[in-house]
Amino acid sequence: MDHSHHDHSAHAAVDHDMAMCSMNMLFTWSTKNLCIVFRGWQITSTFSLIWSLLAIVALGAGYEALRNITRQYEIRVAERLENMPHGVVTESSSLLAPGKSRAHVEQSTKIVKAFLYALQVFYSFFIMLLFMTYNGWIMIAVAVGAFVGYLLFSPGPATKTVACH
Repeated sequence: MDHSHHDHSAHAAVDHDMAMCSMNMLFTWSTKNLCIVFRGWQITSTFSLIWSLLAIVALGAGYEALRNITRQYEIRVAERLENMPHGVVTESSSLLAPGKSRAHVEQSTKIVKAFLYALQVFYSFFIMLLFMTYNGWIMIAVAVGAFVGYLLFSPGPATKTVACH
């Protein structure tokens, strides 16, 4: 069959010198053609590997920082709500209480907590994608990031078990 009349211009546009990203489905230590999450985040040298590993450690530590920020916010909200009146009206209390009502504070803080939770879920899934490169160096960097983040940002015992989020 003669294919000479077909348009082959799309084939000419492919840069054959550009390294393709490897997609490993098995554990590996190889960094040849390794792309980390995005095609633009490709390991091309020892230098780029080291910087990428440091960035992944920072991302892992950042996740623990975000968890700590969330915990601290929840503690502040609980303390604030504890100090607010429970809405029982007495003869000595004003019917038009100054400031925000307890229900308003609970609702507005729930929105912030939901945003922080969504951010944590997004962050944890991104870290999961890093781990799913199945590259031993990347996996170690994720674990080191969690270790460093826990040391720096965890005020006490763990509040969650190890999971995606």
